[in-house]
Amino acid sequence: MTPEINLKTPEIRANPYPTYARLRKESPVVLYKHPIFGKTYYLTRYNDIVSSFTDPRLANDRRNAVEGKDPMDRWWVPQLFRILKNNMLSTDAPDHRRLRDLVHKGFTPRRIEEMKQAVEKIVGELLDAAQKKQTVDLLADFALPLPLTVISEMMGVPDEDRQTFHRQMGGLLDNLATPAGFLLQTPNAFNMMRFFRKLIRLRQTQPRDDLLTALVQAEEQGDRLNEDELISMIFLLLLAGHETTVNLIGNGTLALLQHPEQLQKLRENPELIGSAVEELLRYGNPVDQPSPRYAKEDIHLDGHVIPRGATVMPLLASANRDDSVFENPDTLDITRKPNRHVAFGMGVHYCLGAPLARLEGTIALQHLVRRFPEMKLAVPEEKLRWRGSIGLRGLKALPLLLSPSGARAAVREAA
Repeated sequence: MTPEINLKTPEIRANPYPTYARLRKESPVVLYKHPIFGKTYYLTRYNDIVSSFTDPRLANDRRNAVEGKDPMDRWWVPQLFRILKNNMLSTDAPDHRRLRDLVHKGFTPRRIEEMKQAVEKIVGELLDAAQKKQTVDLLADFALPLPLTVISEMMGVPDEDRQTFHRQMGGLLDNLATPAGFLLQTPNAFNMMRFFRKLIRLRQTQPRDDLLTALVQAEEQGDRLNEDELISMIFLLLLAGHETTVNLIGNGTLALLQHPEQLQKLRENPELIGSAVEELLRYGNPVDQPSPRYAKEDIHLDGHVIPRGATVMPLLASANRDDSVFENPDTLDITRKPNRHVAFGMGVHYCLGAPLARLEGTIALQHLVRRFPEMKLAVPEEKLRWRGSIGLRGLKALPLLLSPSGARAAVREAA
C-alpha cells in the first residue's frame, strides 16, 4: 500500500530535503490526497522522475488519460484556471508541438544573446539603487524587478501594469492548495483575465515588435491561437519568465551566503559562474514541482501501483538531491561536473525559457558577488520565511546588508 504524506506543512516547506531523502529510501512513490486534483502520486527518485518525462503511459493533458469531468471544471474554479488547460505544459502531441512552434521564435539562442546588453543595463541600474540603501530586500529590490522587466518588455506589458500583475500572480500561486483558496482568489483571477484581454486588444490594434504581437499575429500552417490559447500562453510565459528567475537569484544568493567558502571561491574565480549557476539550480531548486502528468493505464513502479487516471507529480527538488546520482548531494559545490540536474525538466516539455533564466541568473549573480564582497544577511537565518506554494520554491523576502557601512548604520538605527 502506498503511504500518504502532506508536503505542505510549514516544517517541510522550510526544509523539504530530509523528508525527500527519507522518502527516496523508504517509499519512492508516495500518495497525497490533493483537495482539488484527488489522489496524487509523487515520485521521489531521480531515475523514476527522468523516466516519467518520456513515459508514453503518462499524459500531460488529463483528457488523454481518463474520461469524465475534469476537476478544473467545477463551479468554484475561476474561469482563468479552466482556460489554462490550453497551455503548452498541459497538452500532448500534436497540440503541444503546434503551440511550442508558435512561440519558440522568441526564445532562440540568437534572440537570447541579443538581450545580454539589456540585462546588463537593468542589473547595473538596480544595484546602483540598492547600494544607496542601508538594507535591501534582495527579492523586492533586485531578484524580482530584473526578470519582471525583461519578460514584460519582451511581451509588451506596459510599465504601469507590471507590479500589479506580479502581486496578482503571487496571490494565485500561494493560495491554491484548497477549494477555499481557489474561491478567495476569484476576484484576483477575474482581474487577471481582464488584464490579459486588455493586452490582447492592445496588440491587435497597436502592434509592436514584441512577443505578444507575434503571438497575436502568429500563424503556423494556417493555424492561429484562439483567445483562450492566447490567454493561457500569456499567463504561462509571464509566470515562467519571471518566477523561476526570482527564485534562482534569491535561493542562489542564500545558498552562497550559507556556504562562504563557495562564495569566496566564486569571487576569486569568476570564470566558474557557469557551473555555479547550474549548481545553484540543482541545490536551490527554484521549481519544486513541474506541471502534473496523468496515468493512461495502471503503472507498476517500485512495488506500487499507480492507477489509471491518477495524477503523477515528479518532485524535481528530490531528484536533484538524490545520492544515487549526485555525490554529496546536500553539499553546495560550484565546480560540480557533471551536473545532470532536472531543474528545468526534460523531454519535449523542457522549459522553453531556460536559456533566458540562465542568462539573467548568470549576470545577476556575477555582478552581485563582484560588487558587494561583504554582503551578509540582515536578519538571523531562522527568521527567513518560505512561500507556501509547493510548485515553486522561493523565499518571501531576503533582507541583506550589502556593505559594512550599511551594517553600521543599521546598528546605530537599532540603538
